[in-house]
Amino acid sequence: MLIQRDDSLLLVVDIQEKLAPAIYDSERVVANSVRLLEGARQLGVPAYVSEQYVRGLGASLDAIRQAAVDAKFFEKTHFSCASEPGVVETLRSAKRSQVILAGTEAHVCVLQTAFGLLTAGFQVFLVADAASSRTPENRQAANDRMRAAGIDIVTTEMVLFEWLQQAGTDDFRKLLPLIK
Repeated sequence: MLIQRDDSLLLVVDIQEKLAPAIYDSERVVANSVRLLEGARQLGVPAYVSEQYVRGLGASLDAIRQAAVDAKFFEKTHFSCASEPGVVETLRSAKRSQVILAGTEAHVCVLQTAFGLLTAGFQVFLVADAASSRTPENRQAANDRMRAAGIDIVTTEMVLFEWLQQAGTDDFRKLLPLIK
């Protein structure tokens, strides 16, 4: 199934000051998460950003905060966003059934969030080039496990192009800098 702009929302998980430097391929994860946040903003896709235990891990990176100007932020202590009180209800209030998921760490918070959202009835799409862990082995194991559970594994460009659906539109021209 394709990602539908009018039926999806974006959730960026825990790309924070003290954790991001330890993440494998962190620069790519951050850059692609920023592209997703900017694309969501330009196309009117609701976006959410979680922050795990801010006192210990710091706030979201500046690049994430700057790109997430229209996003709703929430702090959590559960590893799964779906286990944090009120989060599933907040996501449901957007009246969208598809969740585009990015962030860190893929084998902990992202994986547990994906499974929780799947259990809550959402269709979940993991953006593989916008999610990682401290080691490539943990990232790969998380991707494999999520795929086996029925979570769609996609890339940043897949998301952007599926949100757009066609070239030659004003939306396509707006997003072209994010694609090039």
